Amino acid sequence: MNILVTGSNGQLGSEIKEISSKYPYNFFFTDINELDITNEENIRKYVNKKNIDLIINCAAYTAVDKAEEEKEKADLINHKALKFLADTAKEREIPLIHISTDYVFDGKNYRPYVEDDPVNPQSVYGFTKLKGEEAFKDSGASGIIIRTSWVYSSFGHNFVKTMLRLKDRDELGVVFDQVGTPTYAKDLAKTILEIINNNLEKIKNKKAEIYHFSNEGVISWYDFAKAIFEIENISIKVNPIESKDYPTLAKRPHYSVLNKNKIKNEFNIKIPYWRESLKECLKRINNG
Repeated sequence: MNILVTGSNGQLGSEIKEISSKYPYNFFFTDINELDITNEENIRKYVNKKNIDLIINCAAYTAVDKAEEEKEKADLINHKALKFLADTAKEREIPLIHISTDYVFDGKNYRPYVEDDPVNPQSVYGFTKLKGEEAFKDSGASGIIIRTSWVYSSFGHNFVKTMLRLKDRDELGVVFDQVGTPTYAKDLAKTILEIINNNLEKIKNKKAEIYHFSNEGVISWYDFAKAIFEIENISIKVNPIESKDYPTLAKRPHYSVLNKNKIKNEFNIKIPYWRESLKECLKRINNG
């Protein structure tokens, strides 16, 4: 089976690349230099030439604050490019696996979000990701959408690496009134490849069905920072601050815990606790 992975230099794409040799497929890892997914003709030619059997779309515009000023660019990558991928997948009758976000919700819930909870994005990033989901659904292509949250990895830029970069400070303020669950990109990468490995026929028969995935547990960004420094034995005073004391261009959801029962039950997925995954990631970062 020939699998196209877009956005392969990002956190998730890099993790898929790293574990791909354990799976019996031919992977085609692309980023903008190999395949510009904002050009529909390019996608069609590439998919036909390489005889692609399945697409995993890891490409996204994820600069949440910058998206408020670069609306067209965010829309092009998060919405229009996904439409082109979905339309091509529909033409070729191949499944598409797409990664979406907790930012499609407004963060006002009081219990973990299930897949069919009402969406109400509060930022350009969230809005463009939602439009992408809708374009996938409208295309009629088969496959699944996996919404995730707070992604980090030993690759790329993320909260964990930012905290480690700031470790020499005497103290640090981190927001405590935004609650969710971190997602170790390696765990998500494994989940995607296991779903393909064990449930390919199932995803071929679905039409853009939505699933939620993050690690297990619930924390605030403040708790997350505390845990990073604690595991690394770094002495730094972390002060809890409110979101209003750390203003950002884009509005963040105050509550974005995702209910993972659907993905666990349908695909027999076991999800690690966030702290165990954080320890594993920190070990990898330390080992270079």
